[in-house]
Amino acid sequence: MSPETRQEGTQFPCRKCGSRLVYAPATADLECVSCGARVPIPALEGRVEEHDLQAALADGLAAEATVESLTVTCSSCGAQSTLAAGVAADHCPFCGTAFVATALSTRSLKPHWLLPFRIGLEDARTRFRAWVASLRFAPNRLAREARAGNVDGLYVPYWTFDAETVSRYTGSRGKNRTETSVSSDGKQVTRTVTDWTSVQGTVAKDFDDVLVIASRSLPDEKADGLRPWDLESLTPYRDEFVAGFRAETYQVGLPEGYEKAKVVMASGIEEAIRRHIGGDSQRIGTVQTTYGRTTFKHVLLPIWISSYRFGGKTFRFLVNARTGEVQGERPYSWVKIAIAAIAAAIVIYTIVWIGMN
Repeated sequence: MSPETRQEGTQFPCRKCGSRLVYAPATADLECVSCGARVPIPALEGRVEEHDLQAALADGLAAEATVESLTVTCSSCGAQSTLAAGVAADHCPFCGTAFVATALSTRSLKPHWLLPFRIGLEDARTRFRAWVASLRFAPNRLAREARAGNVDGLYVPYWTFDAETVSRYTGSRGKNRTETSVSSDGKQVTRTVTDWTSVQGTVAKDFDDVLVIASRSLPDEKADGLRPWDLESLTPYRDEFVAGFRAETYQVGLPEGYEKAKVVMASGIEEAIRRHIGGDSQRIGTVQTTYGRTTFKHVLLPIWISSYRFGGKTFRFLVNARTGEVQGERPYSWVKIAIAAIAAAIVIYTIVWIGMN
């Protein structure tokens, strides 16, 4: 049976004025950009479903639903994102580079679920301005960017993975004891000695919704800083929720995403093994892990992003559009720092001069 195919970027015209409808954050409505008319988004019922990972990897996602989209690749940073219909010139939300759009039709796995925007544009702009205002020695250009409110709404692609793991391990358990001796000068010396005992065992650990970003456009540490995400509130994917926003196309494929997830799982497995070994300290020798009942989902998570270039580098401001969590990269104005240093030196010189006279 052939997989379902859908066209991404569906437009929703307003029945009252003919303008376009876009998703209104924190609602279940589409809103007209011209007359403000609201149209409810039909609800899709159903519990969050997982997809068989091994089957998907074996057939190369041939049985999964796909979506065809017009994708623009930034020549500067390589980010791939969709572009609104009828837009010929724009800028990259990840690095701020302006471009004339040359969109290519690409086919990719259709997102299964998403978290709709909860925080609106004006709220995101307010958080951007407050963040910039809290920075010392920020370039004036950054303040101008904040006043202009140059913030884009974007859905970022992620994978989630579930697995039931069983790990057989070998290692050593350390138990501390106190040993007292007499030094050559007759003083009593006490030290802690660890006695090691070889151990082996089996640990079972289940993982649910291990989250792996499928974008290469955001630094991992900044993306991780936007957590947590309320994945229990995932909504079935509908074009209506993406209307008016960009959606980045995943660049980290499913096989690579799974390998990244196993790195995350390995850390959790190590913690479980150390607890199982017990004692005062632990050494882990070998670990052999089998993964069972592995499943996955392709989800879109919403952020507000502002990108700006300064000194040949790209800096980004990010807002989790569900929780309001803020992450940012900031430049420094060395001119302002130099002026502040000179002013401080003048103040110190003045104080010293007054003290000497």
